[in-house]
Amino acid sequence: MRLGPEGYVDFGAYRGARRLVRVLPPLIIAGGAVYDVLTPPMYTAAPLLPVAPLVAAPFFSTLATVLTGLAAVLTSIGLNLFRGEPNPAVAFTETMTVFTVSLIAVLINRLAQSRGRRLASAREIAEAAQRAVLPTPAERIRGLRIAARYEAAQGDALIGGDLFAVQDTPYGVRLVVGDVRGKGMGAVEAVSVIIGAFREAAEQEATLERVAARLERALGREGERRGGLDDTEGFTTAVLAEFPGVPGQPRGAWEPGECAESVRLLNRGHPEPLLLHENGAALPLPPSEPALPLGLGEVAAWPDQADETPFPPGATLLFYTDGLNEARDAHGVFYDPAQRLAGRTFPGPEELLDALVADVHRHTGNGTTDDMALLAVRRPPTAGAGP
Repeated sequence: MRLGPEGYVDFGAYRGARRLVRVLPPLIIAGGAVYDVLTPPMYTAAPLLPVAPLVAAPFFSTLATVLTGLAAVLTSIGLNLFRGEPNPAVAFTETMTVFTVSLIAVLINRLAQSRGRRLASAREIAEAAQRAVLPTPAERIRGLRIAARYEAAQGDALIGGDLFAVQDTPYGVRLVVGDVRGKGMGAVEAVSVIIGAFREAAEQEATLERVAARLERALGREGERRGGLDDTEGFTTAVLAEFPGVPGQPRGAWEPGECAESVRLLNRGHPEPLLLHENGAALPLPPSEPALPLGLGEVAAWPDQADETPFPPGATLLFYTDGLNEARDAHGVFYDPAQRLAGRTFPGPEELLDALVADVHRHTGNGTTDDMALLAVRRPPTAGAGP
């Protein structure tokens, strides 16, 4: 698999390589037979024939691997008969070598297929866990268009310590984007605790400050249950947002133009969201008062303070985890989302996230080292506008 000129995986070359591998075993057998027939008796294809079933083993089915080995054995017998091998012991040894290697190839094939089934099963379980812990939010809630993306740094890992959740509540649309420090199952457990606590608190608490307090207590209880969270899962950076509902608008409704005109943000040590205006301006939204991440309530205590910011028509709010702004290129330069997105416009939040992910891959050369959670919320351009 190789990279194209812009850093993308060249899947055309990848598919071509797979096709070549699939025709390689019969080519090896046929080429060996031709070589043996056309060269003097002192030259033989015996070293080539055992290669064919070994090449087939990781890529072919068991039946195809068996047939490839059988074809190699029969070719060995046929060549010995054709050239009239004067030493029966040599002919027998050559044929038994091909036969033995063919049996080994079948064993390798069975082991590879068993491992593939286990990996497929593990991936299905991981996908189910991801859908349960990080369900995809609805595309439209109360006039807002929403898109979310989770990009794992490792292809086989679908979920880690990054999180997002969106909830339609009596107080408007609320969301959380966060990053649990650490990896592994401990981080996934912390993600589950935070999202569960957020969904409950978002429904019941009248302010974002009280929602944040509930999350702080939930992490504290989880630490006590597990005998104290270690240093790698001891805190979570998070940003909470609230788009106030329109008076009289029912929950879950989507009416053109009826959506929040402002957003309240509460930041607990998380990367600043970006407000992307309709004209292409990209403005970071830093908190008015810096605050420690969630889970560090024993270190310091202070009253949380949510900041309210206008959310003009056509604007998009981009929330992300540090897998985005800490992505580096080959020279160690960090990715700057505000700089990279400045002056660009997108039809909707999905297109924004597609372009952002592609740009990060170009910047890093497909070498990201940290997971990345992205959430974009867009207000329709004008009153009465559809998408």
